[in-house]
Amino acid sequence: MSAILAITLLLSVVIGISLGLLGGGGSILTVPILAYVAGMEAKEAIAASLFVVGVTSAVSVVSHARKGRVRWRTGLVFGAAGMAGAFAGGVLGGYVPGQVLMIAFALMMLATAVAMIRGRSEQAGGPTTGELPVGKVVVEGLVVGLVTGIVGAGGGFLVVPALALLGGLPMPVAVATSLLVIAMKSFAGLAGYLTSVQLDWPLVLGVTAAAVVGSFAGARLAGVIPELVLRKGFGVFVLAMAFFILAQELPSPYGLWLGAAAALAALAAVVCWFATPSCPVRRWLGERPAATAGT
Repeated sequence: MSAILAITLLLSVVIGISLGLLGGGGSILTVPILAYVAGMEAKEAIAASLFVVGVTSAVSVVSHARKGRVRWRTGLVFGAAGMAGAFAGGVLGGYVPGQVLMIAFALMMLATAVAMIRGRSEQAGGPTTGELPVGKVVVEGLVVGLVTGIVGAGGGFLVVPALALLGGLPMPVAVATSLLVIAMKSFAGLAGYLTSVQLDWPLVLGVTAAAVVGSFAGARLAGVIPELVLRKGFGVFVLAMAFFILAQELPSPYGLWLGAAAALAALAAVVCWFATPSCPVRRWLGERPAATAGT
C-alpha cells in the first residue's frame, strides 16, 4: 500500500465521523481529500464523493433511526424532491469546468457556515420535533437538490441548515434526518455525473469502507454533544474548509492572498477571544457576556 493511499484511507475515516456526528461535511471533506491527496481530477473527485457519502450516510442513518431521531416522512419527501434536482444538477455539472465547480462549492459553504454560526431566529414554542409541512419540504428539497447536484455535494451542509434553521427541527433530529436525504440525493447526483465521468472504483470502494467505519463513531457522539456546540462547531468547520478550497482554486496570487488573510483573521479571532471579555467574536458565536458584579 502506497503512502498516499494509506493517508487517503485514514482521512476517509474522518469523513464518516463527520457524517455520523454532523449529518453533513462528508463531501466537504471527501472532495478535497480525493482531489488534493488522492490526485483525482475535480469532476472525478466530485462524482466519487457522491458515492462515498451516499453509502456512508445510508449506513449511518440506521444508528440514528434506532434512537428515534429520524423524521421519516420529512426525510423521504425532501429526499425524493432532492433526487430530481440532484440528477438534473449532476448532468449539468458534468459540463461545467472543474475549477468553476470547486469555487462555487466553496462560496456556498461560506454562506451556509454564516447561517449555522449565527443560528435561526427564535420562534414561539421553540423547535418542532414533528414532521414538517409537505409543500415546504418539496420546495426546499428541489432547490437544495439542484444546487448540491451541480457542485457534487451530498448536501448535508445545506440540508442540515434547511431542517434546523428553516424547518425548526432540533439539531440532533436535523442531523439524523439529513442523512436519509443525503443518501437519496447522492445516488441521484452520481447517476447524473456517470453520464460523463469515469471513476477509479477500487479506490472509491476503499475510501467508502473507511468512511463507513468512521460513521459508527460519529453516530455515537451525536447524542452526547450539546446542540448549540454541535451547530456552531459545524459552522466553523465549514467556514474553514471553504477558505481552504478557495485558497487552492483561485488563480495565483489571489488564492495565496486569501489564504494568508484567512489565517491572520483566525489568529486575530483567537487572540480576541482569550484576551478580551467583550470580544465581538463572542457575540457573533452567540456567547452571552458574563454578568458584571452587582447585577
